[in-house]
Amino acid sequence: MTSLDRAVPAAPLLHEGRAHHRTGILLVALASIAWSTGGLIARYIEAGPWTVVFWRGVACASFLLVFLAIRERGRVWPLFRAAGWPGVLVAACFATASTSFILALQITSVASILIVQNLAPFIAAFLAWVLMRERLAPRTWVAIVVSLAGIFVMVSGQAIGGGAMGWFLSLLGACGFACATVTIRHNRGVRMTPAACLASCFGALIALPFADVLAFSTRDFALMWLFGVGQLGIGMVLFTTGARMIPAAEAALITVLETVFATIWVWLFLGEDPGRAALLGGALVLAAVIGHTLMDLRRKA
Repeated sequence: MTSLDRAVPAAPLLHEGRAHHRTGILLVALASIAWSTGGLIARYIEAGPWTVVFWRGVACASFLLVFLAIRERGRVWPLFRAAGWPGVLVAACFATASTSFILALQITSVASILIVQNLAPFIAAFLAWVLMRERLAPRTWVAIVVSLAGIFVMVSGQAIGGGAMGWFLSLLGACGFACATVTIRHNRGVRMTPAACLASCFGALIALPFADVLAFSTRDFALMWLFGVGQLGIGMVLFTTGARMIPAAEAALITVLETVFATIWVWLFLGEDPGRAALLGGALVLAAVIGHTLMDLRRKA
């Protein structure tokens, strides 16, 4: 067999790798869009924040259990067992990120949270390099910096502050999300949807002592289930699947789109003018993510 004969099978493998990468980008982008509806849904709910967190977690966990049972034809427990300790770690990281965000909202400004939490791509890039020696191309670093600059522009007209605890909780949320992303990538042979289900259970348990679980209207109850299933559950399924297929920092970069789309939904459905700074910053974020994705796909092609 000649060297040319041995090289022939590489073409289908390369094509499969490119398709895998494109699918990962699409799934993570769709997850970001799903997650971005959270702010809009929350505006319509009158129940207390901890009550919302509790029922959102219950709804998400219920949806994911049903989803897994249908997909695996009832063989759910082997899937949880296969996720093992990496799955528990992902669940703990997601629950930490979500809870930290809720607590930070109580003591600091949204602008501060957005600035700190969007450091997640930098944290993910560092962790991926330390744990997996996953190096980033210069274009990815440029896209991360430009997207963070866009976030700064978006919040430039808002109050920034909240004290050391507010900054700490925001940073804890960013680290939790980055750690979950890197763990999913590092264990890409493991299905992590069960971990997302566990994360929802953890979040509900954390909120339970502080929630008034029966203090809600029928309308609020429907919205909280929409929050848990449509926003969190579907987003988790998309993200835990897509993040296995692309570098961790790239997955974290794409999720920055959540901030941009959240502004768009509030503008479209509630008529809140985001202002020039938000529009300009959002345009920078979109340009960074879309430009990076197009260059990446072109290079792989």
